Amino acid sequence: MVGIVVVSHSRDIAVGTTRLAAQMAGPDVAIHGAGGTPDGGLGTDAELVSAAIEAADSGDGVVVLGDLGSAILTVRAVLEAANGTGNVRLLDAPLVEGAVAAAVTASAGLPIDDVARAAEEARAVPKL
Repeated sequence: MVGIVVVSHSRDIAVGTTRLAAQMAGPDVAIHGAGGTPDGGLGTDAELVSAAIEAADSGDGVVVLGDLGSAILTVRAVLEAANGTGNVRLLDAPLVEGAVAAAVTASAGLPIDDVARAAEEARAVPKL
């Protein structure tokens, strides 16, 4: 099953987003957050991101969603340092809506292309 990683500058945002997505998807989807710095401050940390990707990877690939620009830069640096790390995709998707859409799609056992598409298309879903 495709795994999901949520990268945020805030540990609270990462934890809350992963909890929400997990509640929607059920227990079979590996959803991990990498939020904040190791000392609990705001920021992103390459080691936390790398560990979350490793934890989420069950062999079917991992999609990664980030909150702000430097979170994306941190993920890119992690992927480059690992020479691509296999089937890991950094998505251009809204954090909360994308994580929920990815989680629900992954829970249906769909492949990474479908999981990535669901997350990225979440930006076009109107709220009103």
